[in-house]
Amino acid sequence: MSDQIQHECGIALIRLLKPLSYYQEKYGTWKYGLNKLYLLMEKQHNRGQDGAGAVCVKNHLDPGSAYISRHRSVKENPIKDIFDQINEPLLKAIWNRQSVDDPEWAYLNFPFAGELYLGHLRYGTFGKNSIDFVHPVMRQNNWKSRNLVLAGNFNLTNTDELFKVLVDLGQHPKAYTDTVTALEKVGHFLDEENQMLFRKYKNEGLSNVKISDKIEENLDIHNILERATKDWDGGYAIAGLIGHGDAFVVRDPWGIRPAYYYHDDEIVVVASERPVIQTVMNVQVGKVAEISPGEALIVKKDGRISKELIRVPYKRTSCSFERIYFSRGSDRDIYKERKELGRLLTPEILKAIDYDFENTVFSYIPNTAETAFYGMIEGVREYLVDWKIQEIRKKNGSLTNVDIKRIISFEPRVEKIAIKDVKLRTFIADDASRDDLVAHVYDVTYGIIRNHVDTLVIIDDSIVRGTTLKNSILRILDRLHPKKIIVISSAPQIRYPDCYGIDMARLDKFIAFNATIELLKESGQQHIIDEVYKKCKQQQNLPKEEIVNYVQEIYSKFTPEQVSAKIAELLKPEDCNAEVEIVYQSIENLHRACPNDLGDWYFTGYYPTPGGNRVVNSSFINFIEGKDQRAY
Repeated sequence: MSDQIQHECGIALIRLLKPLSYYQEKYGTWKYGLNKLYLLMEKQHNRGQDGAGAVCVKNHLDPGSAYISRHRSVKENPIKDIFDQINEPLLKAIWNRQSVDDPEWAYLNFPFAGELYLGHLRYGTFGKNSIDFVHPVMRQNNWKSRNLVLAGNFNLTNTDELFKVLVDLGQHPKAYTDTVTALEKVGHFLDEENQMLFRKYKNEGLSNVKISDKIEENLDIHNILERATKDWDGGYAIAGLIGHGDAFVVRDPWGIRPAYYYHDDEIVVVASERPVIQTVMNVQVGKVAEISPGEALIVKKDGRISKELIRVPYKRTSCSFERIYFSRGSDRDIYKERKELGRLLTPEILKAIDYDFENTVFSYIPNTAETAFYGMIEGVREYLVDWKIQEIRKKNGSLTNVDIKRIISFEPRVEKIAIKDVKLRTFIADDASRDDLVAHVYDVTYGIIRNHVDTLVIIDDSIVRGTTLKNSILRILDRLHPKKIIVISSAPQIRYPDCYGIDMARLDKFIAFNATIELLKESGQQHIIDEVYKKCKQQQNLPKEEIVNYVQEIYSKFTPEQVSAKIAELLKPEDCNAEVEIVYQSIENLHRACPNDLGDWYFTGYYPTPGGNRVVNSSFINFIEGKDQRAY
């Protein structure tokens, strides 16, 4: 994606099922679990750059010993920073010549030697980007079974409603964010479950010490999560640790946000992406399972593992953007899907180049579009195979060896045209200086394109704002003097805001929306904009369940091709000499390529939850009223 947008967070949970001495003997280090946590977090660094955090919980310490330890960071390299903090006591111990290889010593003296680990990589879509909002977040108590640690990849669209419920309960939440709201919501029902069990065992005549043990054994995590998540509207994959040693990961009933797990008799591992677990644990794809929509993976203190239904699942609408762009392309299924997205674009590309292969060069930008590029070239070659057969048949018996060789060897012209300069940082604050720097983010390969003869086809994984295309990429490519530049998007036109974890909340940031507004104005249909605004205002105070997405009417007067043509007109720089055309993926092909992940609200406006309609409604009102604020 040439336009860099921020996106959802990454989670990493580890539960060791054996004593530390077991890992010391088998793997040569009691840090086995901690090392795996580090790898899981580094392999998911793509999911969040605002901050990172990690927590360790020990299950078998005597009272008076710290059994929960946490480090968080918002520094430039937060993963390195928190692990430097984690390892600092070990370095001091080595300096003092202590036996740091002894697992028993480590368990008693090193804060991050334990059975449970929870790591998080954050991108903040709600709340301030400060250390206070970096996960894991904690709710502390003197009773171990009332301590709660949470870290998640989520956005709740109805934080206002949930916040009010907490206030009505008599609570005083410390901040108005979905993170704090989720923490306090789960924490409230954790407290209630503890209190209910306390009364039960007290009536049975048990001592308080015995009661604590019984609560830890019988805490009903399923009941807590079922009650806590009852009114949540949004996408979420939330991991939690409870102070006495229980752990869980719960996923939203629409399957919007992803979560995967692996376990054997030594370890339980959960992460936001499947290939991360495959790489870190060196296991085959079939060994890594998905936490199903509406389910929770629960690991009890005694090591029992279960998957339990928390919310009745709705129609699966897992995020298609995960497949197109955000997740690691090393996942088997995602790799195939991205190739198919490129291949399915072939017919439209052939029309755009007028089947002129001799004067067309194919390439991609940025590197994340490389897999779709392979699929696109496969599609082009499939067409050329049929063309070769027809050419040979047309001249059956009259072809010379030279002719046959020319036909058989004919291939699409494939070149590496643009290379990103990863060393260049656009850190200068003023807009003019930043634009000048952005124009040099990519280097190009000179001497490949024939001046004013060749058409250059560049595939991108998606086009959101178009800012980088206009200010940088098209200008750079035009320096090669192509006759025409065709930009291909492997994703459809992004028309609607996201509210489930990706930072795309404002309509006026989408080039497809801006192009459609311009088309309406140019065609004398301003009244449609006014009518949609009026409809949105009329339902502004309705319950989210009653709100309709009237913003869809904005797009109803034009075909996708008309919108694409206008986008090309808006994005073409004034000093660009080449003709510019933009071709987008179709919704139908998106679903063909990603049949199991049908969450397409960015493209169609069909939100899986009622809160989505409220967000798009508010976003359009903000656009018309000129309000520079988030719609949720």
